[in-house]
Amino acid sequence: MTDWMDLTRRASFASHRLLGWIFWDPRAKENLAALGVPDGLGHYIVNRGAPLAPAGAEAVFAAFYTIKREFVRFAIEHAALHINDWHAVTAARDAAVRAGLEEMTPQVMEPLGALAPDLWSTVDALPASGRVLFAAHRAWPRPQDPVMSAWNALNCIREWRGDTHFGILVNDDIGIVEAGLLHDAWMGYPDQWIPRSRGADDAEIEAGLASLAARGCVTDGRVNEAGIAYRQGVEDRTDELCTRAWRHLGEEKTVRFLSVIEPVGDRYVAHIDATAGENWMPAARPRRR
Repeated sequence: MTDWMDLTRRASFASHRLLGWIFWDPRAKENLAALGVPDGLGHYIVNRGAPLAPAGAEAVFAAFYTIKREFVRFAIEHAALHINDWHAVTAARDAAVRAGLEEMTPQVMEPLGALAPDLWSTVDALPASGRVLFAAHRAWPRPQDPVMSAWNALNCIREWRGDTHFGILVNDDIGIVEAGLLHDAWMGYPDQWIPRSRGADDAEIEAGLASLAARGCVTDGRVNEAGIAYRQGVEDRTDELCTRAWRHLGEEKTVRFLSVIEPVGDRYVAHIDATAGENWMPAARPRRR
């Protein structure tokens, strides 16, 4: 029998690697600057949030969930002073993606592009209710180029997973900073790195630790084994719900996708290391615990 939990974990991890490097890519930043955003400021938030940006910075903040409101508001509102067509942001990002794939892993382009129709069929089969960032990406114009079509379809599936993950945290009443602290400890990152990288200050960290301590997830100011076990449970619940996407794609095509991307995944992470540092994009990295 097919182990769909294992395939889902692997496919989600491979997708994060294939997709995540662009958000720290210098060419993507330069392309955003060429649209008029000075120095391409806030390009991670602007590039990822572009399909939802017409709804305003508060909507993007709500969808991003774990990034501080002030960061999101600055990035979206600053870009809005210079951007008239938000889809132009996505087109500029896609140009950087294609150029980067050609440079880093040209061997994946043809087999990845061949999966585009089946990936979009999967995207269209996923329910949008309660998954706003996914829905915004799904409604965005779809590229004609097969490689970028497949890449954008996978990005939709990735955002569906993210919305699903955040829905679990909302259901469990896990706040913005608490989510970062738990993720940090589960990954084995330097203490408090993830929430601080997303804008949390000392007072917010202290409040987050106190909230988690009341749940039995923090001892002496650090997330304990109970907290790490809870965070593993969140990951398992996310994977279980997300088997839906890969089941629709089917075992043969999921395995084919993995055979194309898994062997080159480290190349994308090395690009993040070189352009941003060795902690960014934790979802694309193995746990250090």
